[in-house]
Amino acid sequence: MEPMHKPIALLLFAAALPALAQITLKDTLVKHWKLTGEFTLEVAAAMPADSYNFRPNPEEMTFGQVMAHIANADANACSIASGMTRPELSPKIAEWSKAQQKVDVDKDSVIAFQKETFAFCDKAIPATPEDRYNTVVGPANRNLTAFEWLWSYFTHTAHHRGQAEVYLRVKGIKPPAYRF
Repeated sequence: MEPMHKPIALLLFAAALPALAQITLKDTLVKHWKLTGEFTLEVAAAMPADSYNFRPNPEEMTFGQVMAHIANADANACSIASGMTRPELSPKIAEWSKAQQKVDVDKDSVIAFQKETFAFCDKAIPATPEDRYNTVVGPANRNLTAFEWLWSYFTHTAHHRGQAEVYLRVKGIKPPAYRF
């Protein structure tokens, strides 16, 4: 290669490096769990505090219960997948949890619980060792790998967040714009 072409070749090689980088499964999970946490918090914030006990029919959870259910399930999934201890429940959320999720919960308690849960997941998912993704972890009756825990509860969050968005629309509130 002629001396004059070396700088051009190096420049082209350097420009191509990002295209050669591989995105790992962990990178993808970290990115999308962070986004789902932010989006879920936006949905939770959209409902006025005086409507957190709203339910469209008696068989459904209240809006607050749905949002607390999301946080509780996600804290559990991130804990099991990563092997890290989940955060302690606040007294109000602990009361809701002990009553098999039949107790009403207020907006401030739910928002705090969701923030704590998603902050925990934002730490736990990157800390999950790569070899756990293909390892069965958690209760034997579930028989899920760490990846399956995170994938299934990411989906679970989307399901219930969609339910919460319907609650908002029934109340005449436009949900936040969808992001993925």
